[in-house]
Amino acid sequence: MDQRDAKGMIEQSATTSVSRKAAPSLDEARLRQQAIGVRLRQMFDEVINEPVPDEFLAILRNADDATPEKD
Repeated sequence: MDQRDAKGMIEQSATTSVSRKAAPSLDEARLRQQAIGVRLRQMFDEVINEPVPDEFLAILRNADDATPEKD
């Protein structure tokens, strides 16, 4: 084996190991993003299902009463 063949094999080996390392990190990033999305949906659902406080409803009613009706 001459020097050029050895150099080519080393470069190919280095490139292969880099691409193998990149794939798991991309998969991990996607899994993290997916987990974040799931948790955000859960939190949003919890907020949507919370009752509206009576004080806030009173403020909304007062605002509706103070707004002139349009014909």
